[in-house]
Amino acid sequence: MRKSIATVLVTVVGAAVLVGCGLKDLREESDGAGGGTDPGPVASGAFTPKAPVPRGKPLDGGSRLPALPKADDRDPTSVARAWATVAYGYDTAYDAGRQDAVLRSLPYRTAARASAAREHVSAGGTGGDWNVWAGHRAGTTVRLTSEDGDDDLPPDTPTLAYREVFVEGTAHGRDGWTGPGPRLMASVKLTRAVGGPWRVADVRVVEEVLPPGPSRAPWRSPGYAPRTGIRRRCRAC
Repeated sequence: MRKSIATVLVTVVGAAVLVGCGLKDLREESDGAGGGTDPGPVASGAFTPKAPVPRGKPLDGGSRLPALPKADDRDPTSVARAWATVAYGYDTAYDAGRQDAVLRSLPYRTAARASAAREHVSAGGTGGDWNVWAGHRAGTTVRLTSEDGDDDLPPDTPTLAYREVFVEGTAHGRDGWTGPGPRLMASVKLTRAVGGPWRVADVRVVEEVLPPGPSRAPWRSPGYAPRTGIRRRCRAC
């Protein structure tokens, strides 16, 4: 999984199908909603509004999720990894959707992004994978691989840094079931005032989407190649 954004996208185009938006450069101007370039106003009638997804329950002693990790605010890699750990740590016995994890990750975000995320209202369904996890009352754990010295990433400045974080998640059901969790590559932009703490300012995500049907079964079988023949979709986080 140790590949740069550019390398992975070339591989994806050649060996898979990109569904949805293209992965945009984080150096582009983005909106204030937590990641993504502002597409401008949408024409009236261009889409059908969907019902908002309710917020989940506060975590308590019955949750499978660990305490928020302590990040080294002086190290952008540490902050990026802590953010990813929390943003993709779900407990479907408490969470109504992915936005609940996003809200838990706000301590690692800039003030502007945190404010926008609090105002964001998720709409529509939570997705087929979430429904599978919820059917088992599952929580997710993640294994992270980060890239902070890749030649394709811009060099750090005193106030700006970019990191790539690869997330491989596993879902653990309360009924004993174990299955695939979130799998993705996140390109993370971090900023700070000079001498201040690093915070996540923007994120671009390429998610790995396993093919439906029986091919989902050999998740950890011998010879499984996670980046071969897998469709990917991207989204702003």
